[in-house]
Amino acid sequence: MANSASRLMLSNIEYFPGYTVSKHLGLVQGSTVRAKHVGRDIMAGLKNIVGGELKGYTELLNDSRQEAIERMSAQAHAVGANAVINVRFSTANIAAGAAEILAYGTAVVLERRE
Repeated sequence: MANSASRLMLSNIEYFPGYTVSKHLGLVQGSTVRAKHVGRDIMAGLKNIVGGELKGYTELLNDSRQEAIERMSAQAHAVGANAVINVRFSTANIAAGAAEILAYGTAVVLERRE
């Protein structure tokens, strides 16, 4: 997947086909902490009765993951990387009703194989 703003390539595996890692720049990460919304909690409670997707929470998590990726990508760009490999996500409860989403990976410089 390529980040359109900086053309940073992201991968959840250790390599990109057709490229060679020419330089490892170390761990990069980005995170965000988000709290639940009271309105979403009410709707989630109703969904627990009738079943179905909790779309408000799905949207919240998608936005949180995207923000964490953008922050990780900015850190990678700042150290001179053109790619981040082995990208992973982690979550942690911070407080009642608040959670952290963390995106992390290894910043690298890739060169196209000839």
